[in-house]
Amino acid sequence: MAKATVNEDRCKGCGLCTTVCPRKIMVLDKEKLNKMGYHPAHLCDEVKCTGCAMCAIICPDVAIIVEK
Repeated sequence: MAKATVNEDRCKGCGLCTTVCPRKIMVLDKEKLNKMGYHPAHLCDEVKCTGCAMCAIICPDVAIIVEK
């Protein structure tokens, strides 16, 4: 099973990862703020993650790591 991990302190909440996720399971956490005051991204359903790593590739802050 693949696993995408977001370093919430590096994430600036740009939302690019949410637009490229083919399964639409990468979302911005509207209830949480990181230390910079942004809503960080998170994986809402790990079971559906295929490990395509599109989210990690597009992340300008290198805040996402995908493990297969």
